[in-house]
This record gives sequence, C-alpha cells and structure tokens, in this order.
Amino acid sequence: MLVKTNAIVLRTIKYGDAKIIVDLLTEHFGRLSFACNMPRTNRAKIKRQLFQPLTLLEIEFDHRPNIQLQRLRDARMPFPFASIPYNETKLAIALFVAEFLCYATRDEQQNDPLYKYVEASVRWLDGAQQAFVNFHLAFMIRLSRFLGFFPNLENFSRGCLFDLRSGCFVTAIPMHNDYLQSADAEQLANIMRITPQNMHLFALSHNERNRCTQLAINFYRLHIPSFPELKSFDVLRAVYGD
Repeated sequence: MLVKTNAIVLRTIKYGDAKIIVDLLTEHFGRLSFACNMPRTNRAKIKRQLFQPLTLLEIEFDHRPNIQLQRLRDARMPFPFASIPYNETKLAIALFVAEFLCYATRDEQQNDPLYKYVEASVRWLDGAQQAFVNFHLAFMIRLSRFLGFFPNLENFSRGCLFDLRSGCFVTAIPMHNDYLQSADAEQLANIMRITPQNMHLFALSHNERNRCTQLAINFYRLHIPSFPELKSFDVLRAVYGD
C-alpha cells in the first residue's frame, strides 16, 4: 500500500557501493528501516544529502508490514536546517541525539505524542540562537515520559537518593546497587526541571554536563534492554571538554 508520512533520520549505514540502509522514526508507523539505492547522478530522485542525522523528511513508500526493509518511492525535506549542520556544538548534539534515539526507540510502534515531541525538539534546536548546550539533557529526560519510565520528582528533597530502577527519589538506600548518591540525585532533579524556555538559567560546568549525560544514559540502560554505550558521546564530550 502506497503511503505518505513524516519521518526523522536516525542512522544511515552504507550497504554495498550504491545502496544505503536508513533507520527512520516515522509519524504514522514508528520505527522503520529502508533500503535506498543511491545512483551516482545529480538527477537521482532521492539524494544522500537527505539522510543526515535528525533531518526532517516527508516520505512516500510502499508499506509492507511483514518486510524488514521498506522501499522508498520519494523523499523531500520540508524543513531544511538553518544552523545544525553549520554549528560545531549543535552538530555534535544532533549526532548524539540521533544515536541515542536509534536505541531508545528501537522497538517503538506508532506513537504520535513521542514523534511530535522529537520533531518539535529538533526544530527548537535548529532555531535556537543561544543557551542550547543543555538541550540533550532535557531532551533525554523528557523523552522517558513517552516511553513509560519518567522519573518521579514529587518526593525529591535535599540529601535524598535516586532509585534508578523505580525512577523515584528515596530517603533510604535501596536493596540493590542501582541508585544515585545525593549529589547526583540532586543534579538529576535539576535537569528534570530544564525546559527550552528556562534553559538559559541552568549553568553547568563541562564536567557536570558530561556527568549528567552519563547518568541519563545509565538510567536508560536500566530500562531498555541491550542499550549500548553511545559512540557519539565521545564526540560530545570532546566538544564540551573535561
């Protein structure tokens, strides 16, 4: 069945000399993978430039639910980026967020609120003029709301711990080792309060930002099976320094 949907590029893998495999988060079908021929001609209908990390697309394809690799008929870019590919920090953030989403949404079916959140976040990052260095922290924590394990901030108080398994702030040491000490718990509570509107109020050192990023990754690793180390975190860490 020929269908159209919006999509966000997560990952591109070279496959042979003239083909790529593209993982997309789509608005109407969740996660899908596509096999795309890449003819070496400027007249090709679908060009490789369309598949940069986090690019927002409108695609048309013959949807076959039981096929692992779908086939694209057409793809266009309705929202060309104005800054992400040209800003070193934004590009590092985009690479990190794309890899993060590739694993966080690996088994995701249609989820309209999640898709709209991701698309709106990407648009915000591209349009932000300043105060965007904490974007990925707020994005990761808030995405967990759409995946069913958003941390509960209600019981937070200074000096408490954070139970990574239950997603709750607690006053007693849990009966397992998956928890954050009070300093890290307080830092997590702080980044849970970050929004695009107040992001400029949160001043973190490079070390604090990198530490918070690792804590967020560890939180996801406990709730999503086989969530790996993210290679792009090294790039992001290098941009922010140690």
